[in-house]
Amino acid sequence: MKKIKEEVVDKAKEFLIAVENIVKEKGIDAEIVYEAMETALTTAFKKNYGKSNSKVVINRDTGEIKVYSYVTVVDDKVLVTDEEGNVTEREINPEIEIHVKDAKKINKNLKVGDTIDTEIEPKDEFSRVATSTAKQVVIQKIREAERSSILAEFDGKVGELLLGTVALEDSDNYYIDLGRSNGVLPKKEIIPGEVIEMGSSIKVYVTKIDNTGRNLLIKLSRRHFGFVRRLFELEIPEFTDGTIMMYGVAREAGIRSKVCVYSENERVDAIGACIGDKGSRIANIIKELKGEKVDLIKYDKDPKIFIENALAPAKNLTVVVTDPKEKVAIVVADKDNIALAVGKKAINAKLASRLTKYQIDIKSIEDAKKLGIKVE
Repeated sequence: MKKIKEEVVDKAKEFLIAVENIVKEKGIDAEIVYEAMETALTTAFKKNYGKSNSKVVINRDTGEIKVYSYVTVVDDKVLVTDEEGNVTEREINPEIEIHVKDAKKINKNLKVGDTIDTEIEPKDEFSRVATSTAKQVVIQKIREAERSSILAEFDGKVGELLLGTVALEDSDNYYIDLGRSNGVLPKKEIIPGEVIEMGSSIKVYVTKIDNTGRNLLIKLSRRHFGFVRRLFELEIPEFTDGTIMMYGVAREAGIRSKVCVYSENERVDAIGACIGDKGSRIANIIKELKGEKVDLIKYDKDPKIFIENALAPAKNLTVVVTDPKEKVAIVVADKDNIALAVGKKAINAKLASRLTKYQIDIKSIEDAKKLGIKVE
């Protein structure tokens, strides 16, 4: 008898250790694991022993598992309402119910709705089928809890920059280890021309978190314009304390980005802060962008000045806002700057348009004169 008790105690300790390991590994609440186990074992017991009024209780301190049958305390009159709304009285089922007056003979504090529990000993250990059933239920509960826990951890991370490790690769994607979950970095979302090595650390931008499928999907990108925004905020502390602010970013990944910055303090050089001492700050950002060109643009409330700034590296431009409401502007450039203003494959003009939110039409001085536009 002593040996049996020792075996029970040992199993209880093993169970507590197992729960502790699950909690640490999966990062979920221990109570969720206990409740899942109780539900699973109760289901298994009912299935194998045919006792609907039974439950399994696990002692959280000792790990001891006990099975109880119970009867529910009911009123002297048990009323039942049928589908048509008719109320009738029925007799109690003595196997699962007890009159309140009889219950009070056992314990005067019992009231309707309470239960009287009696510990029972199963005739034998749960069968393999019962154990398997319990295991499947527990696994499902743990998966659900783990999923909820991971979702809570990554909730609000859309639009944020994360650091991960390149774990796997297939024909279309890289899979980035983010700690408790993997993110998916499609190969079409990497910086054009960059080489990604297995096991390397990598910064990624979260574009979407999808919880509707079988598995939690964290979609990542390195070519999104938000990736550039977050790199600047990470590298330059003046963005965090509000000394300088970012108006916007326009990007053609792997080719050029235009980053518009400003400060409400006239004494602060926003562009200088982004460049850093001897260009150290901007150099770190360009390195992460694999050599992508970055134009730092100063924001101005005057759309003419803003558009001219946005078309850098072109200079000596004349900007005419032809429709302020629809945000349309004509920009006149001399022969030395028209190619710079437009850019290769018109990328410079497109990025300036995205940044300023103006439709920009770039004209030569000759074409501008034909349209009657005065050029200073």
